[in-house]
Amino acid sequence: MKLMISRFIAIIILVIPGIAAMIGFLKMKDALFIYMSRHGDDSLTHVHFDWLDFGFGFVLFLAGIGFLGGWIYFRDHKRNYLGPRFKKNTEDPSS
Repeated sequence: MKLMISRFIAIIILVIPGIAAMIGFLKMKDALFIYMSRHGDDSLTHVHFDWLDFGFGFVLFLAGIGFLGGWIYFRDHKRNYLGPRFKKNTEDPSS
């Protein structure tokens, strides 16, 4: 039972940043879509871009993707799945 609860908590810890990244992407998409759709409306004289909504979405997207990418990197580093490009050089430079 304890293993099942710990796995469920681990899944929740990974799902929350994924949802944050998804919400951030949708906020950026909506800000761009609303800006583009307002250009087609002839009754508007001044069309402005919603930078606050776009910026908040960008921060959410980067935070979620950064957390998930970091988790994958450190998991692969622990299991020695990394390619040679990401491994540290262990050779002694003095020899």
